[in-house]
Amino acid sequence: MPQPLADALAQVRELLLGPGLTRAVAAGRRRGQTPSVTRAEVRPVTLRAGTKLQIVTDDGSRPFTRNVAPGDEAAAAVDDLLSEPFGNWHVETTTATVQVRITKKGDAQVHRAAAVVAAPQQRDHDRAKQWLLDPGDPLFQVIGGTAAKRRQVDAFLRALAATLPDELPTPLRVVDLGCGNAYLTFAAYRYLTARGAQVRVVGVDVREDQRVRNSAVAADLGCGSDVSFVAGTIEEAEVPFAPDLVLALHACDTATDQALARAVRWSAQWVLAAPCCHHDIAAQLKGRPAPEPYTELTRHAIMRERFADVLTDSLRAALLRLHGYRVEVVEFIDSAHTPRNLLLRARRSGGSSTPAVRAEYEALTSQWSVTPALEKLLG
Repeated sequence: MPQPLADALAQVRELLLGPGLTRAVAAGRRRGQTPSVTRAEVRPVTLRAGTKLQIVTDDGSRPFTRNVAPGDEAAAAVDDLLSEPFGNWHVETTTATVQVRITKKGDAQVHRAAAVVAAPQQRDHDRAKQWLLDPGDPLFQVIGGTAAKRRQVDAFLRALAATLPDELPTPLRVVDLGCGNAYLTFAAYRYLTARGAQVRVVGVDVREDQRVRNSAVAADLGCGSDVSFVAGTIEEAEVPFAPDLVLALHACDTATDQALARAVRWSAQWVLAAPCCHHDIAAQLKGRPAPEPYTELTRHAIMRERFADVLTDSLRAALLRLHGYRVEVVEFIDSAHTPRNLLLRARRSGGSSTPAVRAEYEALTSQWSVTPALEKLLG
């Protein structure tokens, strides 16, 4: 017999938040309505941080996973799902299986049966690779949800996730130096807030029209109070706080060095930089002969350019180590905005560098007769 939809959904809510939940799936759509995702699955999982409620949503192309803490966070996430106009709910618990189907009239048909004798619940987190930002996120409606764009955003977020600790500080203050059109700025904000942090973000770009455009996007996405933009140079733009995390993902040539130098002066805990052009060191190499026996490395222009790229980023990493950072240089996905595919990933350790590290750096710069821009900026 049909029953009021609100009563049926209240039963589903109780089961989803109860201790006996094994698995639940929502799918389909109600008459004349379309949910924002095609399917949602809910189940408890056990992680290093404890038991969480895992919610996997699918936009029809690939699933997106998030893990929420029991209590208010889980209740809010479940309420969001129940507000979606799904046509069916299938809920399995340790004692019962409940199926809810919404009729054309908007009522609910509820069928309840004893639980099938089930295998032990699998609560481990051994899942297929998922997007870190839901492909159905409103951000992609703004920047364009192409496969290439989603891949770049996902690659960046995975690098970010590998840099930050499991337990994020809150508030978490972020500055993106040379943010451009800020789609990675917004992606970082969406991802970090989904992990439960209170996030403040400032994007810096030299162009006033970018500031206006990005501020409008922030307002459209409903995050204008947390994400703001200023127009100014990387070195001189006024930022209202010293950040915990500095991003520099679009800065070209020595603008990357300016961003790294400012991050060091701020004593930022984490830095992610995707260097672009490397003209400074390349020009220095061009003006003088290579030391023996390395003439062949710089004889041809294309080889000299590629060697300059490697030398520049190696020296940047060394300088960050000299200023108390642990540094990794990892592969990044290239795109129209980041044509080189390296990412400098740095964590502030607070320790002092060893004489051996400084001697190695000085030997390298002396041998090649180069003075990196970052060295000049750091003094």
